[in-house]
Amino acid sequence: MPLTESRPDALAQTYAQSIYELANSTGGQSTVEQVLGELEDVLEMARADSNFNEFLSSRVLKVSDRTKSIDAIFGGKVHDLTLKTLKVLNEKARLSHLIPIVGALDVLVQKAMGRVEVDLYTAAPIDSGELAKIKEQLKASLGKEAIVHPYTDASMIGGVRLQIGDTLIDASLQTRLRKMRDCLAEEGGAALREAAHRTIDNSVSE
Repeated sequence: MPLTESRPDALAQTYAQSIYELANSTGGQSTVEQVLGELEDVLEMARADSNFNEFLSSRVLKVSDRTKSIDAIFGGKVHDLTLKTLKVLNEKARLSHLIPIVGALDVLVQKAMGRVEVDLYTAAPIDSGELAKIKEQLKASLGKEAIVHPYTDASMIGGVRLQIGDTLIDASLQTRLRKMRDCLAEEGGAALREAAHRTIDNSVSE
């Protein structure tokens, strides 16, 4: 069973808050960023290596055996808090939830640094110039530096879709067309009802 690819939930946010506070109290912002970076590196390893992914998420492997392996792989190579985080998640059977936990931690770190994470979806890949303009527009609108993660969604016809935390800003062509269709349908229905009322009124008056 692979690691859970999902957005941060309440559980992930609880763990992320604990990791953030412990890292911050241990060594301040630099330690927070180091721990986040190392956990992100662990995720990259899991995404690139299916065997390592299975090692982290397997429910068959004994907790004690995985703890020994975690010590062997990461001991002395990462911050003690990073190692402790992996071992605690292993003991609590939460390692498979590592992706949303790291995602929630990343949000906390960026917020503390006056930044905001933005997922940008477009129908086709955008070039660096277009991406820079979008970042400038977001900074002007949000008052914060935007860390933009561009994604391509082949199902989109055009336009953009932005995911900022729990807020979705959909300016895709599909959405605009749907709104136009709904508006026409609503106005058309209102016009039909108005015409029916006029006909009834005329019939009554006659």
